[in-house]
Amino acid sequence: MPELSVFIITKNEAADITDCLESLRGLADEIVVVDSHSTDETAELCRREGARVIPRVFDGYGSQKQFALDQARGTWALSIDADERVTPALSCEIRMLIRSSPRHAGYQIRRHFYFLGKRLRYGGVGSDHVLRLFRRDCGFFRNLKVHERIEVRGTVGRLKNPIEHYSYPTLEEYMEKCNRYTTLAAQDLRARGRRFAWWDHLRPGWELFTRVVLKSAWLDGHAGLTYAALSSHAAWLRAIKLREMEMKFLVSGSKFLVPETKDQKLET
Repeated sequence: MPELSVFIITKNEAADITDCLESLRGLADEIVVVDSHSTDETAELCRREGARVIPRVFDGYGSQKQFALDQARGTWALSIDADERVTPALSCEIRMLIRSSPRHAGYQIRRHFYFLGKRLRYGGVGSDHVLRLFRRDCGFFRNLKVHERIEVRGTVGRLKNPIEHYSYPTLEEYMEKCNRYTTLAAQDLRARGRRFAWWDHLRPGWELFTRVVLKSAWLDGHAGLTYAALSSHAAWLRAIKLREMEMKFLVSGSKFLVPETKDQKLET
């Protein structure tokens, strides 16, 4: 049985996946890639690096990553994205940890976030910790369309060394992902019973104030202020997409919109 399985979900990640896989050399005993039928060289590049590639139609980030986890065979599992890199120091720390009878079921990893080529240290993204390393038989994903997260049965510790996250190298890529992510996030909110409220229109202002003033995004210069402004807009966009879904539901003539009268019930 492999000691450590690394799993990744992909779609058209040819620009990033080679650097990601190279950062796993000497760490992973197996690499599982679940690919959403990429039309570029993603799958070929993964196989070239020794990964086991499994094609699957994308149906949400939570379910896609759970499927990838289900294919892994290692005692321990590490979840990373194609635009992330395991630093040499983190690789060494993980190897030493899993060979020393770890006392926790899962471990959070600090994540260095890069935007437009610059590492952001403020604005709420400089000290991000994400649970990524865990005992395979103790971890699972919630069925969320976006912003999926690992949950473990057991205690959680923290590692010292970081993952490098190169998420948005260009504004164009940010805008494309933002449109997709906010739609999926609105769908998740609606599924959980969240409803649009008029004060959601105030969300961008509060979000911007929080990131720029309370969390000092201005210290990251142009990149920090740009990301703060775009994140504030994304929060509002998610809210108005939720409202749009509600309006479509009402227009569809749902039975919840026009309840049966007493006479109608008697007639049936």
